Amino acid sequence: MKVAFLAGGFGSRLAEETEIRPKPMVEIGGRPILWHIMHHYATYGFKDFVVALGYKGDYIKKYFRDYCALSGDVTVDLASGRVEASGQNALDWRVELIDTGYRTMTGGRVKRLGPALGNETFMLTWGDGVADVDIGDLLKFHRSHGKLATVTAVRPAARYGLLEMDGDQVIRFTEKPQLGEGWINGAFFVLEPQVLDYIADDAVMFEHAPMERLAADGQLMAYKHTGFWQCMDTLREKQILEDLWSRGNAPWATWLKPRN
Repeated sequence: MKVAFLAGGFGSRLAEETEIRPKPMVEIGGRPILWHIMHHYATYGFKDFVVALGYKGDYIKKYFRDYCALSGDVTVDLASGRVEASGQNALDWRVELIDTGYRTMTGGRVKRLGPALGNETFMLTWGDGVADVDIGDLLKFHRSHGKLATVTAVRPAARYGLLEMDGDQVIRFTEKPQLGEGWINGAFFVLEPQVLDYIADDAVMFEHAPMERLAADGQLMAYKHTGFWQCMDTLREKQILEDLWSRGNAPWATWLKPRN
């Protein structure tokens, strides 16, 4: 099964980083966040990736083209110009990088990936958020209900500490609690190919009309994930992820943890 990534947005809220590279290539622990997300899927055996490119897409192409050389030892024969990489850090992934337009919206990017995805069930996520979602359990849930689409629903931590007040007195302070009510779109979708029929053209945001219509048609189900989830829209959120990684406490790094 193929896993699709949307990696073509401008990342304007992270402009300090995205002026020079696309947001999925902003690094956590010295590796692009896209690399982290791919590693999570690969942990569950999904290693066939299709990436929708747009803004600064060449940056992503160059990264994966040079990945083996940059990750391992390199021997250069200056007489012949031949370059050999050791392959000691080679990954058994297949990464297809597809230009989907500079200003194409998210829905349009998904639809443009159609030929590469084929007429099969596929997974989809954004290139800027990490989680410890159990991909195997997510897929099992999708197959159990028989609908066209599954979205992973999450309840993220609040941006600021919560104050419970009695008049002007603070009676309880909770630092960054998980939202007590309401679920939001955490991406990590599982989709049937018919979902592409819900997308009209390049100007469509996947999160708007297509998902609204899928819900109205009774074809959208939610997989509730209560574990770790964190998007990276701001420098503050990047620092949260960087701190977790540097402390060796990155919940999304499933490939570093023993599995039963």
